[in-house]
Amino acid sequence: MRRSYILILLLVAVLVVGGVFYLEYHHRQELSKIQNACIILISKQEMKLRLIDYKGQEIFCAPVATGKNVGDKRKQGDMRTPEGVFQVSDIQRATDWKHDFGDGKGEIDGAYGDFFIRLLVPGHKGIGIHGTHLPESIGTRASEGCIRMYNEDLKKLVSLIYPPLTVVVTPGIEDEVANHL
Repeated sequence: MRRSYILILLLVAVLVVGGVFYLEYHHRQELSKIQNACIILISKQEMKLRLIDYKGQEIFCAPVATGKNVGDKRKQGDMRTPEGVFQVSDIQRATDWKHDFGDGKGEIDGAYGDFFIRLLVPGHKGIGIHGTHLPESIGTRASEGCIRMYNEDLKKLVSLIYPPLTVVVTPGIEDEVANHL
């Protein structure tokens, strides 16, 4: 009788210890998924895009270009970059996309780089993060409202993110002044 009691205790101990190890393993697996949970922070003041992980660590940083006009986006065609909290809805291949910037040069091949990171911006369509055919525009207010990046930086960013991802766009000082006029 004593021997079977010891065997039962050993069996229970093995099951408990095994269960604890399984829970620890499962917990680590779930944490490894969270480590990919990030936000994109875009500063119109600094003209920078940062990818921040859930621990608050910066894992990627790149210069950007924003809308030609200062202030928060109000209507289509106002050449302003929207400010606030948005979501990445899709990452699209844009290699073959063309765009006419209305500068008399006609449609430009590769105007968006290889990718278009589409943002859900209430009341507005076609806002995103993309590459450019004008690398000299990065670091300036040059876009029609989207966020432009160097094509190499865009490729790196796309390799690090997935929808749905939160994107926060913060205003610069000039934007704050314009927003209060």
